[in-house]
Amino acid sequence: MTDITTLRKQYDVDIKDLRIAGRKFQFATPKTIDAFIDTKDITRDFPLWAKIWEASWVLAEYMTKQPANNQECILELGSGVGVVGIVASSFGHQITMTEYNEHALNFAAANAALNQCSGLKIQRLDWHKPDGDRSYDWIIGSEILYHERDVDPLLKLFGAYLKPGGRITLSMSVRKDGMRMMEKLSRLYTLSATRYTLRSVDESRRILLCHLTPKD
Repeated sequence: MTDITTLRKQYDVDIKDLRIAGRKFQFATPKTIDAFIDTKDITRDFPLWAKIWEASWVLAEYMTKQPANNQECILELGSGVGVVGIVASSFGHQITMTEYNEHALNFAAANAALNQCSGLKIQRLDWHKPDGDRSYDWIIGSEILYHERDVDPLLKLFGAYLKPGGRITLSMSVRKDGMRMMEKLSRLYTLSATRYTLRSVDESRRILLCHLTPKD
């Protein structure tokens, strides 16, 4: 597993302190995303994983309030640098973090070590070519409804990985395209949502925490 020392040899790193549910966490993030951008096509594989999104804060905080169950297996999609999965693991949840991007996986592994989450599972997962043979009680993710092209692969992935009677929890910024994609999911899943507003000196950000269960 990549640790923070190894990570610093590969990347220019910032360390951010976060306090969630009264606990202090540290997360390494890239100082700049320039090295991860395809200059010939900046929209191709844009490094969304490199930012700690507000929606991740909301989902991480939510996970701290859910009772941990050793018999319940959780799959996180689009883990990024690992905020949600690491916080959830620290509060006793049995979670497998997944990402497609190799750089993101390196940062997630280093952050798991930095926060002493030695038992946390971290795996590569391509939404368009899922190759796992395991199913999960609960699937979670933050800001994974970002591109329209991912909706159909995600629906197939949910069908393949979610156990009967399982549930899905997604957090996302309130955006028109995101709401449109959530509407598509709601055709197959019963949806409930809670809206949060995160305020800072300069701005406020609206976040939705969405819960989905398969329709009969």
